[in-house]
Amino acid sequence: MTIIIAILQAILLVAIAPLLSGITRKIRAKMHARTGTSIFQDYYDLAKLWKRCEVKEGGSSIVSRLAPPIFLGSFILLAAGLPLVMQACPVPILGDIITVLYLMALPRFMFALAAIDSAGSYTAIGGVRELLVGVLVEPSLILVLFVMAVAAGSTNVGVMALSVANLSAYPFVAVVVAGVACAMACYIEMGKLPFDLAEAEQEIQEGPLAAYSGPSLAMMKLGVSLKQLVVASLFVAIFVPFGAAATAAPLELLIGLAVYLGKVLVVFLIASVIENAVMRVRYKFLGRYTWFVVGIASLSLVFLVIGI
Repeated sequence: MTIIIAILQAILLVAIAPLLSGITRKIRAKMHARTGTSIFQDYYDLAKLWKRCEVKEGGSSIVSRLAPPIFLGSFILLAAGLPLVMQACPVPILGDIITVLYLMALPRFMFALAAIDSAGSYTAIGGVRELLVGVLVEPSLILVLFVMAVAAGSTNVGVMALSVANLSAYPFVAVVVAGVACAMACYIEMGKLPFDLAEAEQEIQEGPLAAYSGPSLAMMKLGVSLKQLVVASLFVAIFVPFGAAATAAPLELLIGLAVYLGKVLVVFLIASVIENAVMRVRYKFLGRYTWFVVGIASLSLVFLVIGI
Protein backbone atom coordinates (compact mmCIF):
# COMPACT_ATOMS: atom_id res chain seq x y z
CA MET A 1 0.00 0.00 0.00
CA THR A 2 2.79 2.41 0.89
CA ILE A 3 4.47 1.84 -2.48
CA ILE A 4 1.23 2.78 -4.23
CA ILE A 5 1.00 5.93 -2.09
CA ALA A 6 4.60 6.81 -2.98
CA ILE A 7 3.93 6.41 -6.71
CA LEU A 8 0.70 8.40 -6.57
CA GLN A 9 2.45 11.05 -4.49
CA ALA A 10 5.22 11.44 -7.06
CA ILE A 11 2.70 11.63 -9.92
CA LEU A 12 0.71 14.27 -8.04
CA LEU A 13 3.73 16.51 -7.44
CA VAL A 14 4.86 16.22 -11.05
CA ALA A 15 1.35 17.10 -12.19
CA ILE A 16 0.84 20.18 -10.01
CA ALA A 17 4.40 21.60 -10.11
CA PRO A 18 3.80 23.56 -13.36
CA LEU A 19 0.49 24.85 -11.97
CA LEU A 20 2.11 26.28 -8.85
CA SER A 21 4.82 27.82 -11.02
CA GLY A 22 2.10 29.46 -13.10
CA ILE A 23 0.32 30.74 -9.99
CA THR A 24 3.48 32.39 -8.68
CA ARG A 25 4.06 33.95 -12.09
CA LYS A 26 0.49 35.29 -12.04
CA ILE A 27 1.00 36.77 -8.57
CA ARG A 28 4.17 38.48 -9.79
CA ALA A 29 2.28 39.98 -12.70
CA LYS A 30 -0.53 41.25 -10.46
CA MET A 31 1.95 42.82 -8.03
CA HIS A 32 3.58 44.55 -11.01
CA ALA A 33 0.18 45.77 -12.23
CA ARG A 34 0.29 43.52 -15.30
CA THR A 35 -2.18 40.99 -16.65
CA GLY A 36 0.34 38.20 -16.99
CA THR A 37 0.03 34.84 -18.69
CA SER A 38 -2.38 32.06 -17.81
CA ILE A 39 -1.61 29.95 -14.76
CA PHE A 40 -1.57 26.99 -17.16
CA GLN A 41 1.13 28.50 -19.38
CA ASP A 42 3.78 26.08 -18.14
CA TYR A 43 1.66 23.15 -19.31
CA TYR A 44 1.36 24.73 -22.77
CA ASP A 45 5.13 25.30 -22.93
CA LEU A 46 5.95 21.75 -21.84
CA ALA A 47 3.53 20.29 -24.40
CA LYS A 48 5.16 22.31 -27.19
CA LEU A 49 8.66 21.30 -26.12
CA TRP A 50 7.81 17.59 -26.02
CA LYS A 51 6.63 17.80 -29.63
CA ARG A 52 9.71 19.57 -30.95
CA CYS A 53 12.86 17.93 -32.18
CA GLU A 54 15.99 18.11 -30.08
CA VAL A 55 19.06 20.05 -31.21
CA LYS A 56 22.34 19.14 -29.52
CA GLU A 57 25.53 21.15 -29.32
CA GLY A 58 28.39 19.80 -31.34
CA GLY A 59 30.92 19.91 -28.51
CA SER A 60 28.72 18.45 -25.78
CA SER A 61 29.27 14.96 -24.40
CA ILE A 62 27.09 12.30 -22.79
CA VAL A 63 27.01 14.43 -19.62
CA SER A 64 24.67 16.92 -21.25
CA ARG A 65 22.37 14.13 -22.40
CA LEU A 66 22.25 12.48 -18.98
CA ALA A 67 21.70 15.68 -17.02
CA PRO A 68 17.96 16.23 -17.81
CA PRO A 69 16.69 12.75 -16.80
CA ILE A 70 18.92 12.68 -13.71
CA PHE A 71 17.83 16.20 -12.74
CA LEU A 72 14.14 15.35 -13.03
CA GLY A 73 14.45 11.80 -11.70
CA SER A 74 16.16 12.89 -8.47
CA PHE A 75 13.28 15.14 -7.49
CA ILE A 76 10.72 12.51 -8.49
CA LEU A 77 12.40 10.11 -6.03
CA LEU A 78 12.29 12.81 -3.35
CA ALA A 79 8.63 13.44 -4.10
CA ALA A 80 7.91 9.73 -3.63
CA GLY A 81 9.81 9.41 -0.35
CA LEU A 82 8.74 12.45 1.69
CA PRO A 83 5.88 12.15 4.23
CA LEU A 84 3.46 14.57 2.59
CA VAL A 85 -0.02 13.05 2.82
CA MET A 86 0.85 10.58 5.60
CA GLN A 87 2.88 11.17 8.75
CA ALA A 88 5.16 8.24 7.89
CA CYS A 89 7.44 8.07 4.86
CA PRO A 90 5.94 5.88 2.11
CA VAL A 91 9.45 4.62 1.30
CA PRO A 92 11.58 4.82 4.47
CA ILE A 93 14.94 4.62 2.68
CA LEU A 94 14.02 7.68 0.59
CA GLY A 95 12.95 9.55 3.73
CA ASP A 96 16.32 9.37 5.47
CA ILE A 97 18.01 12.77 5.68
CA ILE A 98 21.26 11.39 4.25
CA THR A 99 19.37 10.21 1.17
CA VAL A 100 17.47 13.50 0.98
CA LEU A 101 20.67 15.56 1.09
CA TYR A 102 22.37 13.47 -1.57
CA LEU A 103 19.32 13.50 -3.84
CA MET A 104 19.18 17.29 -3.53
CA ALA A 105 22.91 17.66 -4.20
CA LEU A 106 22.94 15.36 -7.25
CA PRO A 107 20.74 17.59 -9.47
CA ARG A 108 22.80 20.64 -8.58
CA PHE A 109 25.98 18.77 -9.43
CA MET A 110 24.59 17.62 -12.79
CA PHE A 111 23.22 21.12 -13.45
CA ALA A 112 26.67 22.65 -12.98
CA LEU A 113 28.43 19.81 -14.82
CA ALA A 114 26.15 20.29 -17.82
CA ALA A 115 27.05 23.98 -17.81
CA ILE A 116 30.75 23.17 -17.92
CA ASP A 117 30.18 20.58 -20.62
CA SER A 118 28.54 23.21 -22.82
CA ALA A 119 30.60 25.54 -24.99
CA GLY A 120 28.50 28.62 -24.17
CA SER A 121 29.74 31.38 -21.87
CA TYR A 122 26.28 32.09 -20.43
CA THR A 123 25.83 28.46 -19.44
CA ALA A 124 29.18 28.47 -17.62
CA ILE A 125 28.14 31.54 -15.63
CA GLY A 126 24.90 29.80 -14.73
CA GLY A 127 26.80 26.74 -13.54
CA VAL A 128 29.13 28.82 -11.36
CA ARG A 129 26.14 30.60 -9.85
CA GLU A 130 24.39 27.32 -9.09
CA LEU A 131 27.47 25.98 -7.31
CA LEU A 132 27.84 29.22 -5.36
CA VAL A 133 24.26 29.09 -4.13
CA GLY A 134 24.76 25.44 -3.17
CA VAL A 135 27.86 26.23 -1.12
CA LEU A 136 26.03 29.05 0.64
CA VAL A 137 22.78 27.26 1.50
CA GLU A 138 23.61 23.59 1.94
CA PRO A 139 25.53 24.00 5.24
CA SER A 140 22.44 25.63 6.77
CA LEU A 141 20.19 22.84 5.55
CA ILE A 142 22.58 20.17 6.85
CA LEU A 143 22.72 21.85 10.27
CA VAL A 144 18.93 22.12 10.45
CA LEU A 145 18.38 18.47 9.54
CA PHE A 146 21.07 17.40 12.02
CA VAL A 147 19.38 19.36 14.81
CA MET A 148 16.02 17.81 13.96
CA ALA A 149 17.54 14.32 13.81
CA VAL A 150 18.97 14.70 17.30
CA ALA A 151 15.79 16.31 18.66
CA ALA A 152 13.59 13.56 17.21
CA GLY A 153 16.04 10.73 17.85
CA SER A 154 15.99 9.54 14.24
CA THR A 155 17.32 10.51 10.82
CA ASN A 156 14.01 9.56 9.20
CA VAL A 157 11.95 12.55 8.06
CA GLY A 158 8.72 10.73 8.95
CA VAL A 159 9.84 10.27 12.56
CA MET A 160 10.83 13.95 12.71
CA ALA A 161 7.40 14.94 11.43
CA LEU A 162 5.69 12.66 13.95
CA SER A 163 7.70 14.09 16.84
CA VAL A 164 6.85 17.66 15.81
CA ALA A 165 3.17 16.77 15.36
CA ASN A 166 3.07 15.21 18.84
CA LEU A 167 5.12 18.10 20.30
CA SER A 168 7.64 15.56 21.57
CA ALA A 169 10.68 16.98 19.75
CA TYR A 170 13.11 18.27 22.37
CA PRO A 171 14.62 20.82 23.02
CA PHE A 172 11.73 23.00 21.86
CA VAL A 173 13.58 26.30 21.34
CA ALA A 174 16.17 24.59 19.17
CA VAL A 175 13.40 23.06 17.06
CA VAL A 176 11.65 26.42 16.60
CA VAL A 177 14.89 28.18 15.63
CA ALA A 178 15.72 25.29 13.28
CA GLY A 179 12.32 25.76 11.67
CA VAL A 180 13.03 29.44 11.02
CA ALA A 181 16.43 28.59 9.52
CA CYS A 182 14.89 25.82 7.40
CA ALA A 183 12.23 28.18 6.06
CA MET A 184 14.91 30.66 4.98
CA ALA A 185 17.12 27.95 3.49
CA CYS A 186 14.19 26.48 1.56
CA TYR A 187 13.34 29.94 0.22
CA ILE A 188 16.87 30.16 -1.17
CA GLU A 189 16.67 26.64 -2.59
CA MET A 190 13.42 27.55 -4.35
CA GLY A 191 15.38 30.08 -6.41
CA LYS A 192 13.41 33.14 -5.41
CA LEU A 193 14.70 36.71 -5.55
CA PRO A 194 17.30 37.90 -4.68
CA PHE A 195 18.69 34.42 -5.32
CA ASP A 196 17.35 34.37 -8.87
CA LEU A 197 17.21 36.84 -11.75
CA ALA A 198 13.70 36.40 -13.04
CA GLU A 199 14.15 38.49 -16.17
CA ALA A 200 17.40 36.79 -17.23
CA GLU A 201 16.99 33.22 -16.09
CA GLN A 202 18.23 31.70 -19.35
CA GLU A 203 21.58 33.48 -19.02
CA ILE A 204 22.18 33.41 -15.28
CA GLN A 205 20.27 31.19 -12.85
CA GLU A 206 19.14 28.65 -15.41
CA GLY A 207 22.17 29.05 -17.62
CA PRO A 208 22.49 25.40 -18.76
CA LEU A 209 18.96 25.53 -20.15
CA ALA A 210 20.23 27.73 -22.97
CA ALA A 211 21.99 24.64 -24.38
CA TYR A 212 18.87 22.45 -24.41
CA SER A 213 15.84 22.15 -26.64
CA GLY A 214 12.90 19.85 -27.20
CA PRO A 215 12.23 17.05 -24.67
CA SER A 216 15.49 17.70 -22.79
CA LEU A 217 14.50 21.30 -22.17
CA ALA A 218 11.04 20.14 -21.12
CA MET A 219 12.57 17.78 -18.54
CA MET A 220 14.83 20.51 -17.18
CA LYS A 221 12.00 23.04 -16.92
CA LEU A 222 9.74 20.51 -15.26
CA GLY A 223 12.60 19.60 -12.93
CA VAL A 224 13.08 23.24 -11.90
CA SER A 225 9.35 23.58 -11.10
CA LEU A 226 9.34 20.25 -9.28
CA LYS A 227 12.40 21.28 -7.27
CA GLN A 228 10.56 24.30 -5.89
CA LEU A 229 7.59 22.14 -4.90
CA VAL A 230 9.76 19.41 -3.34
CA VAL A 231 11.77 21.93 -1.30
CA ALA A 232 8.58 23.58 -0.03
CA SER A 233 7.16 20.13 0.72
CA LEU A 234 10.26 19.20 2.73
CA PHE A 235 9.73 22.20 5.00
CA VAL A 236 6.02 21.46 5.34
CA ALA A 237 6.63 17.77 6.01
CA ILE A 238 9.04 18.38 8.90
CA PHE A 239 7.88 21.59 10.56
CA VAL A 240 4.18 21.80 9.63
CA PRO A 241 3.12 18.13 9.70
CA PHE A 242 -0.26 18.85 11.26
CA GLY A 243 -3.21 17.36 9.38
CA ALA A 244 -1.28 14.49 7.77
CA ALA A 245 -2.95 11.08 7.83
CA ALA A 246 -1.95 8.80 10.70
CA THR A 247 -3.05 5.66 8.85
CA ALA A 248 -3.64 4.57 5.26
CA ALA A 249 -7.43 4.78 5.58
CA PRO A 250 -8.92 6.36 2.41
CA LEU A 251 -10.77 9.13 4.26
CA GLU A 252 -7.71 10.10 6.27
CA LEU A 253 -5.61 10.12 3.10
CA LEU A 254 -8.07 12.44 1.37
CA ILE A 255 -8.07 14.82 4.34
CA GLY A 256 -4.28 14.66 4.49
CA LEU A 257 -4.07 15.40 0.77
CA ALA A 258 -6.36 18.43 1.07
CA VAL A 259 -4.43 19.76 4.07
CA TYR A 260 -1.09 19.23 2.31
CA LEU A 261 -2.21 21.09 -0.82
CA GLY A 262 -3.47 23.95 1.32
CA LYS A 263 -0.18 24.22 3.25
CA VAL A 264 1.93 24.12 0.09
CA LEU A 265 -0.24 26.77 -1.57
CA VAL A 266 0.20 29.06 1.45
CA VAL A 267 3.99 28.54 1.34
CA PHE A 268 4.09 29.44 -2.35
CA LEU A 269 1.91 32.52 -1.82
CA ILE A 270 4.15 33.79 0.98
CA ALA A 271 7.29 33.08 -1.06
CA SER A 272 5.81 34.91 -4.06
CA VAL A 273 4.97 37.99 -2.01
CA ILE A 274 8.46 38.08 -0.47
CA GLU A 275 10.07 37.54 -3.86
CA ASN A 276 8.32 40.55 -5.36
CA ALA A 277 9.07 42.76 -2.36
CA VAL A 278 12.88 42.48 -2.47
CA MET A 279 15.45 43.89 -4.84
CA ARG A 280 17.75 42.03 -7.21
CA VAL A 281 21.32 41.47 -6.10
CA ARG A 282 24.41 40.48 -8.07
CA TYR A 283 25.11 36.82 -7.45
CA LYS A 284 28.62 37.62 -6.19
CA PHE A 285 27.08 39.36 -3.17
CA LEU A 286 24.60 36.65 -2.21
CA GLY A 287 26.87 35.52 0.64
CA ARG A 288 25.99 38.66 2.56
CA TYR A 289 22.45 37.36 2.91
CA THR A 290 23.07 33.66 3.38
CA TRP A 291 25.46 34.14 6.30
CA PHE A 292 22.42 35.25 8.31
CA VAL A 293 20.77 31.91 7.56
CA VAL A 294 23.91 30.02 8.56
CA GLY A 295 23.98 32.01 11.80
CA ILE A 296 20.39 31.06 12.69
CA ALA A 297 21.06 27.40 11.85
CA SER A 298 24.18 27.50 14.04
CA LEU A 299 22.14 29.09 16.82
CA SER A 300 19.70 26.19 16.72
CA LEU A 301 22.65 23.82 17.13
CA VAL A 302 23.84 25.83 20.14
CA PHE A 303 20.38 25.64 21.72
CA LEU A 304 20.38 21.90 21.05
CA VAL A 305 23.72 21.46 22.81
CA ILE A 306 22.70 23.43 25.89
CA GLY A 307 19.29 21.77 25.91
CA ILE A 308 16.79 24.60 25.53
